[in-house]
Amino acid sequence: MDPILEIRDLSVEFATSRGTVKALRHIDLTVPAGRIVGVVGESGCGKTTLASTALGLLANNGRVSSGSIRFEETELLGLPEARLRDIRGPRIAMVFQDPMTSLNPVMSIETQMIDIQYRDPAPRKAKLDRAIALLRKVGIADPEHRIHEYPHRFSGGMRQRISIAMALSMNPSLLIADEPTTALDVTLEAQIVHLVRRLRADFQGSILFISHNLGLIAEVCDEVVVMYAGEVVEQAEVRTLFHGARHPYTKLLLACDPARIDRPSRALPTIAGTIPDLADLPQACVFAPRCPEAFERCRVEAPFSYEVGAGHRVRCFLAAGG
Repeated sequence: MDPILEIRDLSVEFATSRGTVKALRHIDLTVPAGRIVGVVGESGCGKTTLASTALGLLANNGRVSSGSIRFEETELLGLPEARLRDIRGPRIAMVFQDPMTSLNPVMSIETQMIDIQYRDPAPRKAKLDRAIALLRKVGIADPEHRIHEYPHRFSGGMRQRISIAMALSMNPSLLIADEPTTALDVTLEAQIVHLVRRLRADFQGSILFISHNLGLIAEVCDEVVVMYAGEVVEQAEVRTLFHGARHPYTKLLLACDPARIDRPSRALPTIAGTIPDLADLPQACVFAPRCPEAFERCRVEAPFSYEVGAGHRVRCFLAAGG
């Protein structure tokens, strides 16, 4: 399948008072047409930075030091801001982490959902009808009346549903969902996951689904990209990764999933150690200090990404036969 989004050798740095923070290093990622690709990893591994870079929303102290981001054959890096604004919304849309801050509190839902369609030359009545239809599709009851209300009249789960409706209002080719359930309780989280799966049948585009929740990734995605400390350490089809993970970090991450605990215990499984300082990275494997399978080569040399199966790549010397 032709890729909607193709990221190659992407590296991103941030200038700080402590020096240069290398947030992303040599990232390769492909989102095929009509597929849902999940990005998973610990907090601070670079998931949100990856999404922000793809949309051209890096902070002022951030810069892309190398790489390419192609969206539907258009190179996004270096594209003028006016061209990027034409792409954001109609062709790439994003659902942010916190539904409590995503919506403008002093504007009605009607105003916000119509304003986001400003590039569409259709009359206001047509835009309003489309907004109401989308609210109904995402599960907002009585949308004809509730669309006139303000965000504070909605719960967190409802606000996230509204954010998803707004993101889909221009029928984008790519939807980026940046941890859309992080701020919700488990009941609402399940509802949003069910909603995403239901919308998939109608939504013709691709989805880049960012999360730290392995259960969500397994439920929603077709392919998985595992990130650690700014690097992609493993990527594969969902079933392949969950049943045949090859990178030690992926194995430990899966072992930490509470759903895999088969007997009562007072302690939850954890990964020993801490993530490396991104302003002072070792020249060797970044996971070696925490890796129970590390050997001498891991501590002096950084591994390449090795292909171990169809669409299954692993950044580890063990994958190359060690």
